[in-house]
Amino acid sequence: MLHDNLAVNEKGHLTIGGLDTTELARIYGTPLYILDEDKLRANIRRYTGAMAECFGGDSMPLYAGKALCFKGIYPVIESEGMGADVVSPGEIYTALAAGFPADRLYFHGDNKTDADIAYALEQGVGCFVVDNEAELERLNDIAGRKQIRQKILLRITVGLDPHTLEAINTGRVDSQFGIPIDTGQAAEFVGKALACEHLELLGYHSHIGSQILESDPFFDQADILLAFADDMRKKYGFTAGTFNIGGGFGIRYTEADEAVDIEGNIHVIAEHLREGCTKYGYPMPRILMEPGRSIVGDACITLYEIGQVKTIRGYRSYITVDGGMTDNPRFALYKSAYTVCVANKMNEPADFECTVAGRCCESGDRIQEDVRIAKPERGDLLAVLSTGAYNYSMASNYNRLTRPPIVMISGGQHRLAVRRETFEDLINCDL
Repeated sequence: MLHDNLAVNEKGHLTIGGLDTTELARIYGTPLYILDEDKLRANIRRYTGAMAECFGGDSMPLYAGKALCFKGIYPVIESEGMGADVVSPGEIYTALAAGFPADRLYFHGDNKTDADIAYALEQGVGCFVVDNEAELERLNDIAGRKQIRQKILLRITVGLDPHTLEAINTGRVDSQFGIPIDTGQAAEFVGKALACEHLELLGYHSHIGSQILESDPFFDQADILLAFADDMRKKYGFTAGTFNIGGGFGIRYTEADEAVDIEGNIHVIAEHLREGCTKYGYPMPRILMEPGRSIVGDACITLYEIGQVKTIRGYRSYITVDGGMTDNPRFALYKSAYTVCVANKMNEPADFECTVAGRCCESGDRIQEDVRIAKPERGDLLAVLSTGAYNYSMASNYNRLTRPPIVMISGGQHRLAVRRETFEDLINCDL
């Protein structure tokens, strides 16, 4: 199976975390997100264990909530010793509503409004990741009026292309995020931050992209950050004590994807960074990472009921499901590959080629194109694997469709973590 928490039982049904997906669909309906908490915790421990061993106890992974944000995930994140990366007041509110400690929140965003800044300061958010000079000035001003000295990191772009999708490549010089080193603007950014009376500069943040499957881009990132930090030490007498190297490790969406050795990559990145620190005579900084996809991506699947099976002679066959781009927009956005299977026919040959379409009145509403599955019939259960990241968090009510529930499973038990939306929810904000 694609992931170690998936299997096929004696009935020929797909199981996740040992539970029969057809039974979960019967209880909760479809579409349905199923999040395996045991797999989630195992993924977190790959980071916390390796980072503690390689970087020391004060280093920490920060969960990137934009991948999957709902109240029920934050108690798991906190209990496993992670911090959290938040990118909006809504994510801050969700984390705090779940009891997550504000001082372990790191606030991102390339256009924080004055209201965003004030809210985060009032809530005691631990650290701002400052994206640009305008934000720096407004944050210093608002923090001063509130008599707060706020800890910050500066978001720096290092000019790397890690060979990921264009849409999820954030480390290049020409980016909406952060301030580039190559143009000289990052050095000016540091000088202005150090002059801010109400801000305490801790170090630098850099994020080079997503779905990265090897460690080499992180070596290059470390080299550029260290050289820059050494230059800033010489120019301003400032020694950055924290490097946040972002997230970016990928997961397996299909059998063609290679498995990523998270622990192994962290070990070699740490060794490379230590060698660089020795070269520059630079003290080893505290390291933060921001995994999101590699924490939740392979811990979740989505279940749908198959509706129509339609063949256009001489062209292709279509199956339609009771969800679509409203609960998984990634194929429509990025042509993202997923593994799909008929969950109640896992022992039957996957010899039916088809395109999986959603229920929206939209020609681009596709889950996958030209995939092979067991011969489907109306009422069968379609499973889409590796849907934990950027599915629920990017879901919409397009066509006034309600968003699916999230069921969390652990130790053979299941519980509702997010209820299914109702028609009443759709008009709650209507006047």
